[in-house]
Amino acid sequence: MAAGGGGGRADNGYGGQQARRRKGPGALATAYLVVYNVVMTAGWLVIAVGLVRAYLAKGSYHSLYYSIEKPLKFFQTGALLEVQTEDSVLLFVVAWTITEIIRYSFYTFSLLNHLPYLIKWARYTLFIILYPMGVSGELLTIYAALPFVRQSGLYSISLPNKYNFSFDYYTFLILVMISYIPLFPQLYFHMLRQRRKVLSHTEEHKKSE
Repeated sequence: MAAGGGGGRADNGYGGQQARRRKGPGALATAYLVVYNVVMTAGWLVIAVGLVRAYLAKGSYHSLYYSIEKPLKFFQTGALLEVQTEDSVLLFVVAWTITEIIRYSFYTFSLLNHLPYLIKWARYTLFIILYPMGVSGELLTIYAALPFVRQSGLYSISLPNKYNFSFDYYTFLILVMISYIPLFPQLYFHMLRQRRKVLSHTEEHKKSE
């Protein structure tokens, strides 16, 4: 899940790679990271193009998920994609796709020390809409999947068994949903603070020039 995806994607991605840049990664490590981020950007662009082409061909969002199912599972797998309801899945898939294209473009240009302001602005602005959109899609998908998970016992482990261990996936999903209540506001407002800090610093730097 993206609440991790994206759309719900919690990590703003800026601090970790910025710290590595300050430490000065070697040429080989930089080349690897650039190639990786370029590939990931291209992969999410493929998903975005697939969504647009399928929508233009069908004239409807129904069944759009199946037009990008394979590349989506390759670039962002998730157990709930197997028990999805399409409306809610498309909600967070669109949020993930836009977020990931921007995120990996941001990483690539940052590693090359040539970050366009538009990408930086998008990285720290579009989450205002995309993050709630992705989280809403994830929660709706989990909620819609609950009856199926409970009835089928999907991913659950019952006692007795040789490991003397039990796991109830249905309960786990409910706990995941509840965890959004304290976590979402904290992460969202943290990202808003990061936005003010980064973009205000950029504006001050431009004025000083």
